[in-house]
Amino acid sequence: MELTLGSGVRELPGIGEARAARLEKLGLATVEDLLRYFPRDYEDRRKHYTIAAAPVGIPVCVAAMVAEPPRRSYVRKGLELTKVRVVDAHGSMEVTFFNQGYVKNALVPGESYIFYGMVEGLPPRRRMTNPVFEPEDRPRFTGRIMPIYPLTAGISNNLLSGLTLRCAQDCAQEMPEILPFRVRQEHALAACGYSYQNIHFPASEEALDLARRRLIFEELFYLSCGLAFLRSRREGASGPAFRRESLEPFFALLPFALTQAQQRAIREAAEDCASGRPMNRLVQGDVGSGKTMVAAACCFLAWKSGWQAALMAPTEILAEQHFRTLSGVLAPAGLRVGLLTGSMRASEKKKVRAALAAGEIDLLVGTHAILSAGVDFARLGLVITDEQHRFGVGQRSALAAKGGGLSPHVLVMSATPIPRTLALIIYGDLDVSVIDELPPGRTPVETFLVGEDKRARMYQFVRRQVAEGRQVYIVCPAVEEAQPSPEGVEPPPGFADLKAVTAYAKDLQEGVFPDLRVGFVHGRLKPREKEAAMAAFAGGALDVLVSTTVIEVGVDVPNASLIIVENADRFGLSQLHQLRGRVGRGKHQSYCVLITSNRNQETRARLKVLTQTTDGFRISEEDLKLRGPGDFFGKRQHGLPQMRIADLAGDTRLLKEAQEAAQALLAEDPTLDRPEHQPLKEQIRRLFTEHADIFN
Repeated sequence: MELTLGSGVRELPGIGEARAARLEKLGLATVEDLLRYFPRDYEDRRKHYTIAAAPVGIPVCVAAMVAEPPRRSYVRKGLELTKVRVVDAHGSMEVTFFNQGYVKNALVPGESYIFYGMVEGLPPRRRMTNPVFEPEDRPRFTGRIMPIYPLTAGISNNLLSGLTLRCAQDCAQEMPEILPFRVRQEHALAACGYSYQNIHFPASEEALDLARRRLIFEELFYLSCGLAFLRSRREGASGPAFRRESLEPFFALLPFALTQAQQRAIREAAEDCASGRPMNRLVQGDVGSGKTMVAAACCFLAWKSGWQAALMAPTEILAEQHFRTLSGVLAPAGLRVGLLTGSMRASEKKKVRAALAAGEIDLLVGTHAILSAGVDFARLGLVITDEQHRFGVGQRSALAAKGGGLSPHVLVMSATPIPRTLALIIYGDLDVSVIDELPPGRTPVETFLVGEDKRARMYQFVRRQVAEGRQVYIVCPAVEEAQPSPEGVEPPPGFADLKAVTAYAKDLQEGVFPDLRVGFVHGRLKPREKEAAMAAFAGGALDVLVSTTVIEVGVDVPNASLIIVENADRFGLSQLHQLRGRVGRGKHQSYCVLITSNRNQETRARLKVLTQTTDGFRISEEDLKLRGPGDFFGKRQHGLPQMRIADLAGDTRLLKEAQEAAQALLAEDPTLDRPEHQPLKEQIRRLFTEHADIFN
């Protein structure tokens, strides 16, 4: 059967309904999907050795004949061995397979096969365990550079490689060439068909390098073009023009002096708001760097110019905290601050909505309830969202749409410090202000990395903190205890040892701290239960709060002086830094204890970074190197295309090259209306699905 790019995976040999469903889990429904599913790594299977000459400790190919029928034995329930002796002109070798019963019939005595794996032992007692094998006269996956793919249950690498091999052979040359000829020429980029062929089954290391370079450049080029369109669309829009007011009256409202970094961010935002174009600015800074005061200054400027402002927080308790903070700063100047959350009584909500529509509220603080139908502003000029990565682009747009005809100014706050170049990509068309300075007088949180052997001492430390009137967070990676794995499925390493919130809180209350007040909170609780637990801790009704990462973005509890993170190796560095930011908010010395039983040197070195620095930007750089940007925010909510092959942290040189190429092309054809640029325009439109009106 002739394959095309649009052929379904069911048309491929060996793919029935069950396998098709599993492939669908990987997003693989067509031949084109398979070609765009790039390997995560490669194995060089070109090194052939005799049995006697094969080196120890590195994977190699050995051609050998099966000397006798394979022997199958059952060691215990769930463990089956198949052993076979193979020979060549220079020696013999025992090959062992675990739980691969099919091997007994697959390996035929007298036939020759190529075995790929690690040889152990010295002649004459050479052995190999669980190798890949195939007939010597029909090799497919040996004698070449082999792709290694991300997999799912029921889909082996051999199966996926076989499918992509067939697709690459039949259809790689059909992949559409979208990059303009001039761009390919100027940047010495390989042809599209060649690149898709060699990204899966490279003819050589050089061919792989050429393929990777072309495909990474292409991905970053589309991204750069799309962002340029988003930015130009914003620059062409009309926004509320705030008056160029002196900020001195605002500074006079504050009982403390702002840092230079805060003042710089305020000046940048004020300039945006006075430009007549809608501001779209990200203010990012470390935990406690004072982003809220930047928001307060912008609200003050909006009010002085006769516009309303809205601030949206991800949780009710955080919304209430912002309401108290902003009211305390701005109300003395006469600015009227309102609060709207989901749990408010219907009569209260109605009253707030009416006052808002009548222009009697200057700043509305709330949760996503602000987005509800019936919440109408008289003159919305400024929208602020706290913790950008908790809100999707659609939610931000819905709030902005309440501005009527004009696009309101948008200020986005984030306490996840990331490198500036990456921020410009991840946050799309936002300008970036960085607050890289902490207010004076803040005492750094002392951080310790400890093993299980220090647990008793740690519990004593908890008691001492509580005896001094302080409160303690304990963070766990799981909500419930690990369930036994299905038969035959190995659980992840350390899975059974994960601390779980519900059981751990019970154990602490009943066994370790019967005299203390222990509560718990996690994401599966009903919103009202979650808010109640957080409020109880904030109000001092609990001594110890056991939690998942749901507290990562939470209310300030100045009295909390200690945070303990169980199974710390399960968290990214940036997330641990965010969690650490839950303490150190009051006048007391605060502590963070990271517990891990993991003895892996790399893991411990990674965690040690937190004991050496409190600089969120340095930590995020390290995190980025280790994990890549794909996991940076957990859920991809920023609305930008998912990177398939480019690494925004590692491919910075190519990113710069792609950005310059995009700028040069758009300078010549700003709307990509030339006939030869139509495929490019359509591709960008497809990729930026959340910005469907990008060219309108």
